[in-house]
Amino acid sequence: MSHRLMSVAPVIAFAGIGLVGILVSAQPNESPSPGTDERVASHFQALDKNRDGKLTREELGDGLFRELNVDGDDVVTLAEAQAEIRQRGFDTVVKAAQSPKVATVATATPKKNAVSALRQGPQRLIPGDSGIGRMVPDLTLKDINGRQFRLSDYADRTAVVVAFTNTSCPISKKYAPSQTAMERQFADQKIQFLFVNPTASDKLAAIQTAITTLGITGPYVRDNDGMIARAVGATHTTDVIVLDSRRTIVYRGAMDDQYGFEYSLDAPRNEYLKLALRSVIDRRPLLVAATEAPGCPLDLELSSAAPTELTFHNRISRILQARCLECHREGGAAPFALDTYENVVAQAGSIRQAIERGVMPPWFAAPPEPGQPSHWANDKSLADREKADLLSWLSHGKPAGDPNDAPLPRTFPEGWRVGQPDHIVQLPNPMPVKATGVMPYQDVIVESGLTEDKWIRAMEIRPTAPEVVHHVLVFLLPPADRSKTDADRKAGDNESDGFFVAYAPGHDALTFAEGFGKRIPAGSRLKFQMHFTPNGTATQDQTRLGFIFTDREPAHLVHVSGIANPKLSIPPGADNHAVNATQTVHADTMVMAFFPHMHLRGKAFRYEALYPDGKKELLLDVPRYDFNWQLSYRLAEPLVLPKGTTLQLTGWFDNSRNNPANPDPTRTVKWGPQTFDEMMLGYVEYYTIGDDAAPAIGEIPNLAAIFQRLDRNQDGKLSGDEMPADWKDRLLRCDADGDKSVTLDEINTAIRRRRNR
Repeated sequence: MSHRLMSVAPVIAFAGIGLVGILVSAQPNESPSPGTDERVASHFQALDKNRDGKLTREELGDGLFRELNVDGDDVVTLAEAQAEIRQRGFDTVVKAAQSPKVATVATATPKKNAVSALRQGPQRLIPGDSGIGRMVPDLTLKDINGRQFRLSDYADRTAVVVAFTNTSCPISKKYAPSQTAMERQFADQKIQFLFVNPTASDKLAAIQTAITTLGITGPYVRDNDGMIARAVGATHTTDVIVLDSRRTIVYRGAMDDQYGFEYSLDAPRNEYLKLALRSVIDRRPLLVAATEAPGCPLDLELSSAAPTELTFHNRISRILQARCLECHREGGAAPFALDTYENVVAQAGSIRQAIERGVMPPWFAAPPEPGQPSHWANDKSLADREKADLLSWLSHGKPAGDPNDAPLPRTFPEGWRVGQPDHIVQLPNPMPVKATGVMPYQDVIVESGLTEDKWIRAMEIRPTAPEVVHHVLVFLLPPADRSKTDADRKAGDNESDGFFVAYAPGHDALTFAEGFGKRIPAGSRLKFQMHFTPNGTATQDQTRLGFIFTDREPAHLVHVSGIANPKLSIPPGADNHAVNATQTVHADTMVMAFFPHMHLRGKAFRYEALYPDGKKELLLDVPRYDFNWQLSYRLAEPLVLPKGTTLQLTGWFDNSRNNPANPDPTRTVKWGPQTFDEMMLGYVEYYTIGDDAAPAIGEIPNLAAIFQRLDRNQDGKLSGDEMPADWKDRLLRCDADGDKSVTLDEINTAIRRRRNR
């Protein structure tokens, strides 16, 4: 037998008689039968040849060993095997075990790749280090209605769940419906829920609204000084602590793994709290007693009172004004405000976490070389000195200082940031956004309402519910004389053609400099691609797009083209899979901005230029791509790409179980529009040097196929009403015989002529 066959033989043998045999016979997603633990134990003992109570990789086989060795100590105990099968479900374990780990080779390794710092699910903790088994003092508490009570008042309950929550942390808001749903689910089994809000800046009106909307019935207590959190060992705003009837901590950590730092799932994979409560009710040992919680961190450590010249008023407020208040203010896109001393102190834990992880302000381009200025006009990153001052202030008492040292208040424009638009296009109907889980992209085609061609000097997308709008892409479509056809529904689906305007939280409105602009033809339609992210409260959105026009044709027409690899195929389990795409620049071009785009498995992204003289230059390096922030990277000085330059793009993907945002690590992932699919797509914003307004990057791919699709009457030529609006002028320049239409031969001749200049 070959070495390779020997290595897989234990898996084959085990699949026939052991745990896999039990798993395969089960129906997908069914709950374990009452005798499953016993059957697993029986087969476990049969495989445990040396009777040491542990299974090694050789005894268990590669596939199941990988899935069941959850603590990484190179052996699987019976408790581990039973816990994983019970928590993850039969079908999940089987599929994962039967899918081999695929080794991948990347063409280059992303620099400073720390994607795990951006996406983090609950990690299991050592119970003894997490307070498990400790008795909680008999605290005297007062709910928000003024009723006083003690923990011992619930001694007749099977268990008390101390559920931390608030109305400002995004992850807490997402978990709130799940907490109250579980409160109702276990009400008949004498499980008492106690809700604790540790955030002093949360407004009473918002709390009362949440209680009413969610249907909370248990006591709701404020913990502004952190007394309760310290007593029970809470560290985050989503911690749940389970106390038995003698006030012993039996579980502490996450409710489940549905939501985490920078990711969301449609349903949880591991329901830690539910399993803990069932174990308490059945008086069985807990298999998972402690995990990390995914919410906003609490600042409970006693700060050093060492003298410092840094105060909120003389330094910290100025940093926040410059870097944070754009979103973190009343009425801003962020979930909480940082515009007062009290608000900043209340969010100290979240601020520290964001600085240490490098995730706020959202900016993911690699930093410039030491001593060099940033290449980016919209660089939002904190300078090293700003980080040091913020962390020092947080660690040394958070002094307020003299109010007379405060900066002048920063003001923000009300309403449209570009000014009152000349024309507004709005989604025709409010779009419902559910409270929990995830939502697929929604496409809506809207008539522009324009009766004549217009030149645009400014555009702005304004969601009516910005708290749930992840991003918006708007594509320009030609006029149509029919309301609903396959062509309409598919229009704009080729992302390589480029978008017209985009929105994401933190994006500036788009205002072109003098001499630059875009054209929107009369009768055009706009396809809104909407991506919503539920935040715990059901709502609706009716996004608007405003235009400001100019009477003069701009000297430079701005294009956005996409460079993509739609043939990507990411293997199951691959944790650093590279995908490449290239595009030749067909005319001298000035690049203004880059927009990398991937989905939930996206890990890192890079743009490089290979110039005609053989020189290679790194244009943009994003070592930690984050799907939650669809950022643009706008150059401080436009970049010249001479004709013949090749743009080389590389995206890296993590399709492994270590990526908590991964919808399915057992699947080979292909190109697709939804977040459970993937894209490797780099947009480029640019203009062509000279008087040639035709696009220089990403010219029409698969020209013959697209020509045939556009030629609705199949007469072998494109008339004006068959041409896409944003290509009409360029296509008509190919009209060699002057008949106001173009054939495929005329287009190809024009392209060849232009490339041979």
